Parts: sequence; C-alpha cells; structure tokens
Amino acid sequence: MRPGTLARLAIAGTRTDVLRGALTAASTALAVGVLLAAATVGAISGYAERYTNNLLVEPGLRPGVVTALVLVAVPVLALAGQCVRIGAPARDRRLAAIRLAGATPREAVLIATAETVVAGTAGAALGIVGYLSLRLALPGAGTDGLLALPTDVLPPAPVIVLPALAVPVVAGLIGAALMRRVIVTPLGVTRRVTRDHGPRPWPGLLLGIGVVCFWLPAGIGERVRMPDDLVLALLAAGLVTTVLAVVLGVGWISHTTGRLLRRFGRGPATLLAGQQLITDPWLGSRTLAAMLAALIVGSVALGFGAQIETEFAAYDRLAELNPAAIGMGLTGDREFYTGAVDLVVLAVVISAFMAAAGVLVALSESIVARRRTYAALTATGVPRRTLSAALLWQTLTPLIPALLLALCAGGVLIRLTGVDVSAGGMSWTECIDPKADAATCATRTVSLPLVEMQVPIPVDRMALLGGGALLAMLLAAGVALLVLRSSTDLEELRVG
Repeated sequence: MRPGTLARLAIAGTRTDVLRGALTAASTALAVGVLLAAATVGAISGYAERYTNNLLVEPGLRPGVVTALVLVAVPVLALAGQCVRIGAPARDRRLAAIRLAGATPREAVLIATAETVVAGTAGAALGIVGYLSLRLALPGAGTDGLLALPTDVLPPAPVIVLPALAVPVVAGLIGAALMRRVIVTPLGVTRRVTRDHGPRPWPGLLLGIGVVCFWLPAGIGERVRMPDDLVLALLAAGLVTTVLAVVLGVGWISHTTGRLLRRFGRGPATLLAGQQLITDPWLGSRTLAAMLAALIVGSVALGFGAQIETEFAAYDRLAELNPAAIGMGLTGDREFYTGAVDLVVLAVVISAFMAAAGVLVALSESIVARRRTYAALTATGVPRRTLSAALLWQTLTPLIPALLLALCAGGVLIRLTGVDVSAGGMSWTECIDPKADAATCATRTVSLPLVEMQVPIPVDRMALLGGGALLAMLLAAGVALLVLRSSTDLEELRVG
C-alpha cells in the first residue's frame, strides 16, 4: 500500500471517527503535558531555595511530587486507551469493506494503527506546545526573588521527546490489538467460548504477597537491619502487587455477583445484569483499573497522614509534660507534612474523576457495540427502563465491593507499618551551667516520660474518598444511559 493511500485512509471516516481522533488527541495531549510536568520537577537538582513551595525545595520530597503527577497521568493514559475504542463497530465494518475490496489483513491493521498513531502524534505535539507555552506564560520570580513553579528548569531534550513518542506508539498498539476480529475474517464473525466456571479467586494470592511485602520492613526491621533501598523496594512491590490483585480480582467479583443476581434476582433487570456479568466478567477489570489503583494509593496516603498527625500529637503531649522535649520529633512544621499528603490526595481525586471519564467512554462504547441486542430486546417488548436498570445493576454490583476492597487493602497496607506511635521514654545527663568547664561541671539527669498513642483509622476521610469515587461512577453511568436510549431505536435492527 502506498504511503499516500495509507494517509488518506487513515484520516478518512465518519463523524464518529473524527470524534474518536479528537478525544484520543486531547487525552494524549493532557497525558504528555502531565508527564512533562513530572519530568520538570525531577530535573530540579540539589536543595533549591529559589522556590516558595517546600515540596520543591527539599530534595527528599520532590520524588513524592513526581509520583503524584505520574499518578494523575495514569488514568489519563487509560482514558486515551478507552477513546481508541469509540466507534469500534463502525470502524470494523469500514475496514471489513476495505478487506473485501482486496486489502490484506496486515494492511487493514496498518490502516487502523495509522489512525490511532496520527491522532496520538497530533495530541503529543499539542501537549508539548501547550507545556512550553504555559511555561512561558507563567509569572516569573516575585519581589522576593522566589519562584512559585519551576519555570526556570527545562528537562533534557530526550526526556521531552520520550513521552511524545511513547504515548502514540502505545495507543497504536492498542488500536492494533482491537483489530483481531477483522484479522480473522473481514465479516467480523468470530467464535467465542465462554467458560462455565468463570474466573478463579487466584488474585487473593497476589494480595497476600503484597501484604507480606509491606509487612516485612516493620515486622523484621527491628531484628534485621535493612538497607533503605531494600525497604523502598519492598514497599513499592507490595503496593504494585496489591493494586494488581485488586484489579484482577474484579473479574472474580463480577462473576460471583452475576451468579448471585441470576440465582436470587426476581426481576428481569437483575437477571439481565447477572447474565451479562457472567458473560463478560473482565469488563470491570478493564474499566475500573485506574480508579481502583487511585483509591488504593489514596487510602495509603490518608493512613500515612494519620500517622504523621499522631506523631505530632504525641510529641506535643510530651512537650506539655516536660518542656525539655520541645523541638523533638519531626523537623519542620505540621503544615509542611500535611500539605504533602494533601497533594497526593488531590492527585488521587483528579485521577478518580479522570478514571470515571474513562469508564463513561467504556460504558458508552459497550452499549453501542450491543445496540442491536438492545434494539431486539426493545422490539420484543422489554421496556427501556428495564434495560436502564439492568445497566445500573451491572455497573454497581461489582463496583461497590471493588471500591470497599480497594479502600480496605490500602488501609491494611499502611496499618502494617505501625499502629501506634511512641515518644519519649528516654533519659540523659546534661551540664547545669553551660558556661562551665565540661570536665568539672555539675550534671543533672533529664528523664522524659513515655507517651504512647494509637494511630486512628481515618474512616471519615476514606469514606469521603470512596463516596466521591462512587458519585463519579454514578454520574458516568447516568450519562451512559443517554446513549442507551438512542441505541434501543428499532432502526438499529436494519442491516448496514
């Protein structure tokens, strides 16, 4: 196929294809911009006193800012992957027609990949231009000579180019993977075998491995001295393994809830939802992955914030009992640490709403893909409100236990690092007269009482985080119901 022909076929299409390309480009631009912001923070070196924000000044806290920005970029990338699926049935029919006209399967996949790569490349270029323009438009140093944002730092050129190349390539690979049915036959007819037993609860083993990895630094750290790098590696491995366990466990949750709905459901809506969950139990794992990962990280951050607050409270109490303890404990003021935790929580909230946008795209696309089935049900007399109720049952029944599992998993992980905080419980000798000779100075013994406090579980903030995620999902499902109404039109039964 000639490059010119490939280019014309890649940009041709209906309004749905244009919408898919525009949404893919917009999400790609946002992802590239966030990744470049993370790279900018990572490019700051040393102790940077030229910034007003301590999170940028302290070298040890900047990795947390980078992590928060990457956390925001992950659901945006997931949204880009969902946008690639918009209008997939119509695109499959168009590419099937191209195949029937004589194109080979490789050429059909090449056309679909080119569509996605073109949209992703345009979005990446837009993201770079927006990043550089925003960097120039932001105000510089204030009257005190300090900068609010790192506008004086620019990442190396390879770091700027890397996300601009990687994101379109990943989007193109996703687009190629979605073309497997057109590769098999130009008519898009494939044989699907549904297993009766459904997914197995083997992700529970991954959850146990993640818990053990998080427990090891605190469990044996008092007896065996671990290097700091090993501790960080164990904590990171435990967090990643737990996220994978929860995301993959949604498949088993969906299948189990589907069987329960089909067995105990008394209405057509619950029966339809139960059968759909049994037929495609992995839909939740694909659509809820980014949101569940954000909730786990958010619950860990809230638990860490509770530990910080408890440690400050313990040393405040110790200072009240003995003024000699003033200045002990964590260095810096309380707002310095709570601000860092709040930044991570804010990133989690943004990630949750971006993930909800991806879920909206996924739900809308799944409805459009099954529009003829919905239209056939409507033609046989099934009310539209029953189909709407079935969609809500299908969305909420696996969602609620998955949200609870994600919040509890993150809460358990941070509790494994410690459930109580102790301050004081030590004694030392000091010279009574600091101006006297140290060899002949009279000394006195200073003893600090032991203050122990239990770290509370931030149930209220965790409930607020989970409730916000549930509300975002309800909004996404509500908007998807508008697509369902147009997809139940009897005209969808026509062939073409």
